[in-house]
Amino acid sequence: MRTGGFAGWTVRFEDERARRRAQGDPDWGRGATLHPAVWASIQRFQVGEDGDGANLIGKADQAGDADYGAAVRLFVAEEQSHARLLARLLAAGGVPTLSGHWSDAVFVRLRRLMGLRMELLVLMIAEVVALRYYRALRDGTDDALTAEVAGRILSDEERHVPFHCERLHSSLAELPPAARRPVMALWRLLLLAVCVVVAADHGAALRRLGTGRLRFVRDVMASSHGVVSAVLVPGPSLAGDSAAPFDMTALGRERKLGGSKGRS
Repeated sequence: MRTGGFAGWTVRFEDERARRRAQGDPDWGRGATLHPAVWASIQRFQVGEDGDGANLIGKADQAGDADYGAAVRLFVAEEQSHARLLARLLAAGGVPTLSGHWSDAVFVRLRRLMGLRMELLVLMIAEVVALRYYRALRDGTDDALTAEVAGRILSDEERHVPFHCERLHSSLAELPPAARRPVMALWRLLLLAVCVVVAADHGAALRRLGTGRLRFVRDVMASSHGVVSAVLVPGPSLAGDSAAPFDMTALGRERKLGGSKGRS
């Protein structure tokens, strides 16, 4: 089973971990002031970022690539860091964290239904939605602490999506060619359904952040074209690509133009 050059991803995750340690935490003492609807939205996203990742790590280890397993552990650590940052942001605003939320419970159950491929397909839905949400949170508030926290998380998520795309490309390559596009078409349908639910659940917060429900759904679905292209079309590993922000549409174009040079 080919899983790509995940040693490069491990190095990149380790470099980012060192950079975060050198950077230190935001200045929590500044406090944060947001509309109640936005606080409620952040509470629910904080629950989604939390978790030990044991199920994903176990499946990654079973894939038989030690470099991939190491990279997944570092990915999980970044997600836990996001949960911590959001919890500290909530505390800075005097808002408690939630012990759980139905949407997170549904995602966890879906991810555990089958093997690593299904786990990553469902996880990728959460990551693509999160990209648009944290961009809205970063750009749609005048609270400096919130914008900084959202920007830090967004920077990580922009690396997570190509990381998962690379592994999913290897995974779908194991399927018959005729099955690959239908799998990703079904993935986009599930993404649309989830995105509509998120837009409805977080609609009041999105309006406060200057992003309406319809625009949120449109933007997420537009970005999904680049993800599908990155998963289906061979291309070079993005582990060493330090360019930011991650543009999924541009990635799709890049892979279509240079696909014959990549891994199979």
